[in-house]
Amino acid sequence: MKEIVEKNFDLIAFDIDGTLTRSKLPLDSEMAELLCRLLGRYKVAIISGAGYEQFQWQILGPLVCQPEKMEKLYLLPVDGTVFCNYRDGWQCQHDAVLSREEGESIKTAFENIFEKSGLENPDKIYGELVEDRGAQLNFSALGQEAPIELKEKWDPDNKKRERMIEVLRRALPGFSMHIGGTTSIEITKAGIDKAYGLNKLIERTGISKEKMLYIGDKLFKGGNDGPALTLGIECRAVGNPEEAKKVMLEMLE
Repeated sequence: MKEIVEKNFDLIAFDIDGTLTRSKLPLDSEMAELLCRLLGRYKVAIISGAGYEQFQWQILGPLVCQPEKMEKLYLLPVDGTVFCNYRDGWQCQHDAVLSREEGESIKTAFENIFEKSGLENPDKIYGELVEDRGAQLNFSALGQEAPIELKEKWDPDNKKRERMIEVLRRALPGFSMHIGGTTSIEITKAGIDKAYGLNKLIERTGISKEKMLYIGDKLFKGGNDGPALTLGIECRAVGNPEEAKKVMLEMLE
């Protein structure tokens, strides 16, 4: 870790679920405080497959920093197809939205996905299985509103979703898909992933990839943080928010 601290990064980028928070839970008070402290020293970007509305309650609600610090924070919802920065309030720009026909074809591919993948149907579904996020459709195997305790037990080694993605790739050529969160599969147009969002961040901020550090919990092939590895950005894998806090504390030493 000492080598990372000594590289003099200008910007630290984070995933949300499994990194800054547990799945679909807001920042805890300690994490919010650490982010404010980091913003006193670095620019910070937060990128996720989640939509801006989720960023509002998951990140911005608990995060209370001085305006001059918020101006150093960049939000990249839906893998960076939405780019938001703070200038007397949050301003967002959008691109790469899925067409209605593309969205319908993705939803059709998810019909009977458990049986097609050789998996048992869950005993109960909590809310909608598929959420339309504009540039991404997000499938949550137990439903978008499932309790965190059930979600964390359902597919801890990602094997169930890997089987689903094998089926989906045959049904949806030309789309990108990645494992996210604890029960999710994210599907976008081809080429829309966190590498796309981080490239947008480089373009909009002028900060070179050599001056960026990316921290996430799905930094492996098929994981939704994995595309960051292809850019040549320094990456640090963490297993949960507590590990992320340790990295942040070391960055603040």
